[in-house]
Amino acid sequence: MQLINALRAALGDSAVLTGPEDRAPFERDWRGLAQNPAVAVIFPQTTAQVTEIVKLCADNGVKIVPQGGNTGLVAGGVPAPGGNQIILNLRRLHQIRALDPVGDTITAEAGATLHAVREAAARANKLFPISFGAEGSAQIGGIISTNAGGMQVLSYGSTRAQVLGLEAVLADGRIWNGLGALRKDNTGLDLKQIFIGAEGTLGIITAATLRLYPAPSAQACALAGVADVAAALELFTRLRHQCGPALTLCEFIDGPAMQLGAAHTPGGRLPFGAPAYVLLELSALDAAATPAATLERLLAEALESGLAQNAVIAQSTREAQGFIAMREAVSEGELREGGAVKHDIAVPLAAIPETVAAIETLVATKYPDCRLNIFGHLGDGNLHINIRPPAGQTLASLATRKTAITIDVEALAVARGGSFSAEHGIGQFRLAGMRAHKSAVELDLMRALKAALDPQNLLNPGKLLPVKDLS
Repeated sequence: MQLINALRAALGDSAVLTGPEDRAPFERDWRGLAQNPAVAVIFPQTTAQVTEIVKLCADNGVKIVPQGGNTGLVAGGVPAPGGNQIILNLRRLHQIRALDPVGDTITAEAGATLHAVREAAARANKLFPISFGAEGSAQIGGIISTNAGGMQVLSYGSTRAQVLGLEAVLADGRIWNGLGALRKDNTGLDLKQIFIGAEGTLGIITAATLRLYPAPSAQACALAGVADVAAALELFTRLRHQCGPALTLCEFIDGPAMQLGAAHTPGGRLPFGAPAYVLLELSALDAAATPAATLERLLAEALESGLAQNAVIAQSTREAQGFIAMREAVSEGELREGGAVKHDIAVPLAAIPETVAAIETLVATKYPDCRLNIFGHLGDGNLHINIRPPAGQTLASLATRKTAITIDVEALAVARGGSFSAEHGIGQFRLAGMRAHKSAVELDLMRALKAALDPQNLLNPGKLLPVKDLS
């Protein structure tokens, strides 16, 4: 094929995979729910090579699927049905270009893993606050393209809030160098915002300048047991009122989800049983501060009032990491034990208890043979509603009901002023939600941007916008 020969000439044979067995791991999403063939998998090492790939594909009428660590949950980084696509994997574009300890910024290429960026920041006694379980694989370009969240959005905001500048290759092959590090730049449209959360449909992010923060000097982590999500929300509200931004993590995990996470964490052990759990973290910049003492006092008050049923404060960094690891292992546990129909909703904080109650009623009455896991980021209203097949069965047993389940769950969230996708994005799996819940005006605005920046629909086709809306 002419394109493959041209790509090999430009990048070298090792940077172009065409064999079915070589391509397969990159064609399949993390959960194994989507797998469609690509013409090839390409591994550029420089932004200039990305430009060359884009131009070659445009000339040959071949679509491009930008891919990072392929850890997403909506199949946004793998080919959609339709063929004639290459996967442009950015893992070789992984340099940390600069770190400015005075300006508190780091400039990293798109293929740098989240772990690598956090480690580089830590070596300079700085913090990059985006954190989630897949940080060893997830890449900066994909994290920005999906506007990923994580467990510390409560204090620091989502990925969008961390991006000061971007470098991106456009669909016509031009490079936009917007790698500024300014906190203030009021010179027209903020172009980087167009690409953040666009899932690679408007341009291919190749590097980013990101905010850093002073690393905390003292932290305390605790696991509290509560009766239900209403008690969890009240506990969060009390802590937020008394601790303000020092409350850097507040996660809700129902009992079944936490038990599953513990079972799939090496050495995982819950210190006590409870109907539901709240995972908490307080942080302080002042080395003389005592967040552990503050947390002990506040949790003692919660226990005395009956708001909490039990609580344990981690006595070491290792124990704190163990609590967090059990929370992060829930999704992996679900996958290993048959999978789940996953939902990533957000609702206003005050609506969390009634939303959870409505979902519990929905499952009990309409899908009584299914098992329900609910966990998520309590402080920002983001809940992961995962409906599992009956014990001993796989996700295939829910094939005929999967669509109906998702329609029901998304409708409950949207009816309460919420979103059907809080941090996972749209990809291939949330297109029906876009059709159902986005207004004609919103979709028209998105289509207009797509048509202006990518008139050939070259970049990541079949993602973000419903396929039927683009030729």
